Amino acid sequence: MIKKLFFLLLWFGLSVSLYAQNPTCYRIYLSDKNNSPYSIDNPSEYLSQRAIDKRARFNISITEQDFPVNPQYKQQILALDADMQLLSTSKWMNTVTIYCPDSIVVPQILNLPFVDSIKAVGNYILHDAPVYRNPENPVPLVHNSSIPTKDAIDYGEGLAQIALLNGIPLHEEGFCGEGMLIAVIDGGFLGIETTSFYQQLVNEGRFFGHYSLMPYFVDTLGGIAQEVHGTIVTSAMAANTNGELVGTAPAASYALIHTEWVDTEEMIEEDFWANGAEIADSIGADVINSSLGYRMFPDFPQSDITYENMDGVHGIASRCATILGQKGAIVCVAAGNDGNSEFYHINRPGDAFDILCVGACTSDSLIAAFSSHGPSYDGRVKPDITSMGVQTACYHPNDELSFANGTSLATPVAAGMCACLWQAMPQYTSTEMMQFIRESGHLYNNPDTEFGYGIPNFYQIYASHVGLNDYKPLNICVYPNPVTDKLILTNTDGNIQSISIYNTSGQLVLQTAVSNSPILKINVTSLPKGFYIGTATLHNNQTGTFKFVKK
Repeated sequence: MIKKLFFLLLWFGLSVSLYAQNPTCYRIYLSDKNNSPYSIDNPSEYLSQRAIDKRARFNISITEQDFPVNPQYKQQILALDADMQLLSTSKWMNTVTIYCPDSIVVPQILNLPFVDSIKAVGNYILHDAPVYRNPENPVPLVHNSSIPTKDAIDYGEGLAQIALLNGIPLHEEGFCGEGMLIAVIDGGFLGIETTSFYQQLVNEGRFFGHYSLMPYFVDTLGGIAQEVHGTIVTSAMAANTNGELVGTAPAASYALIHTEWVDTEEMIEEDFWANGAEIADSIGADVINSSLGYRMFPDFPQSDITYENMDGVHGIASRCATILGQKGAIVCVAAGNDGNSEFYHINRPGDAFDILCVGACTSDSLIAAFSSHGPSYDGRVKPDITSMGVQTACYHPNDELSFANGTSLATPVAAGMCACLWQAMPQYTSTEMMQFIRESGHLYNNPDTEFGYGIPNFYQIYASHVGLNDYKPLNICVYPNPVTDKLILTNTDGNIQSISIYNTSGQLVLQTAVSNSPILKINVTSLPKGFYIGTATLHNNQTGTFKFVKK
């Protein structure tokens, strides 16, 4: 950032070295919100009723920080040059991001009495007026989901990813995300209209809007640049095709927020992300999924991020992610896919405070080699949790079932379960919920730099916090694992009555009943090689899951 005093003294001497990349986009830091037309007494001018109600429910104060940027300040900046255009704003950071193709105007901006400093953040070329959709009038929620009953849910290819988080019993209790709003901040939702889960959202009143923060950057096909990434990510939560793929939050409501131009990597993308986070807050989103991350900007290399910058403070996206988590949202952010690279650290905004940074593992609980490592530069445990991000089932447009790898997929699998859990435990705050989730991780007492606190157990959180005092996680031991012929199950909590074993497609491949034995030997010789998920029922009808690999 260039502070005003030094910028004015050194503008001509620094113009070549600082702006060799010919920037056209600038982030302007404002000094105040004086004479704002907004007030604490009338929050409906900048927050939806849903957001206001949530603030009241959790005793979260509405302050000047929530005021939008002073519109008079924006007008005075844009009046300096007819070619300037507003790209985004951040009320929490009190910034305005503009397109300004003529750098000679920058000193004039700095001379304005309410401008504190300015930072070059990109060198985009606009082809037309920006497309900007404001969130003032969100669609009301209507709770009439068609989620299958608990006796009818067949997760299909999605079985492994929800079973790994022990989310099936939570669905069976009736918590599939109904009434919860998930905001998906992503790089585009191309073709989402042709997916059946999107049609269900619209038909059932669970589609909360599509907000695009992208200026009109023309791609090679002559359209607004976006991609299918956000469609795939959303499907891991919202899919609801019984027997083929049921996601982790199939009854939730969704808002789609497009903040990323996928053709380039420049620092301005963090400005769009920050603006998207504020939209998610303003519409009252409960859970935010962001499968985006920032660590280098090859198209604007003077802004590249070092590990020292991964401290939750340096990045505008990280700072806004922290605020979002503190204002009553569970924020799930992908750790990044750089585990195999020279820069193997988590990406921003995964370094933020009061969020869940999500790493990726396989269905058999092995860390994915590509999953970025922690800790944050200031020593905090990162990632916070780990979820299935290898061969994760998802949909492309036209309901094309597929499998994908990446923390981009691990994150929505976890985010969907966060929505279901919070539906089941509405009395707790977002920060309390995120801490419960961390504490349920299988490595909570001994976190590492790959798994963080580990794989969370969502049903265990629910059972231990809602008065199910007789609940104990089933201590089922499975060995040998991997297994060749005979699989041995033991349980110290009670006798096993029956077991069912499923392949990763959700097909029942083996089922057996026994006469109340604490030790069970199963012949699995006939099973093909691969990964399997099993459920065990005890004499008291308590159920639990286990997994093993047949070699």
